[in-house]
Amino acid sequence: MTKRQWLQRLSALGFGPARAGTAPAAAPATDTAACQPEPLQWPDDEWKRRLGPDQYAVLRRQATESPHGSALNREKRAGTYHCAGCNWPLFSSDAKYDSGSGWPSFHTPLPGALSTRTDYKMILPRTEYHCARCGGHQGHVFDDGPLPSGKRYCNNGLALRFEAAQA
Repeated sequence: MTKRQWLQRLSALGFGPARAGTAPAAAPATDTAACQPEPLQWPDDEWKRRLGPDQYAVLRRQATESPHGSALNREKRAGTYHCAGCNWPLFSSDAKYDSGSGWPSFHTPLPGALSTRTDYKMILPRTEYHCARCGGHQGHVFDDGPLPSGKRYCNNGLALRFEAAQA
């Protein structure tokens, strides 16, 4: 999919600037099935070739990077955060906030961006979330975030790629 197609898709979902002379985009449909990506499945050796060792450990082996190490913690520009594994758009910069956790945090993902599953690695269950397209591990979601969702999507910076909005 080309960059133009991505931007058109996001615009159709109600994200991005409105064009002059057009009505504002309608609110996104609540049925996220239309937003679901075609799954991207590569063999393990292809992921190793495409990702650096630290990104591979996070995205494909559910590792967690050290807190306070990601430059994305300090990113303040408008734009979109994409999966570092497959470039699928996951979060708008409008949903980013400083949670004080040491990892980039967001209160709301883009429609159809994520899938979840229960993780028992810390004995008590947690909700782990992944890129809906490639299944790359992003982080965990907690119920202590700000409105509007009340959620904190605590993301590994290594699992993200930031794309600044066009001026």
